Amino acid sequence: MLRAAGLFCAAMTLAVAAHATPKVIKKVPPEFPREAAQQSISSGVVKAKMSIDADGKVTGVDILEAEPRRVFDKAVTRALMDWRFEASGEKQTHEVKLVFKNED
Repeated sequence: MLRAAGLFCAAMTLAVAAHATPKVIKKVPPEFPREAAQQSISSGVVKAKMSIDADGKVTGVDILEAEPRRVFDKAVTRALMDWRFEASGEKQTHEVKLVFKNED
């Protein structure tokens, strides 16, 4: 019985570790696209998922949601590819929501 409880606790620890939020060590804010300003778009929201390698480098960005669609995607992708995370020794993913506001 104790042995089974020990295995259960070990499995729970692994599950919690697998879902731990990676620590950001370098954030690069996206630039407000000139094209958006030219189209009189002054705000937007993008939700993106980053793939992160074991060393903490972003290896890919997937746009999950965007409003307006396809206006801020390139700026978000460029900025997030420059983010860095604390090395974890394993691949992981992290989702972020970026809000754009042009005050000009």
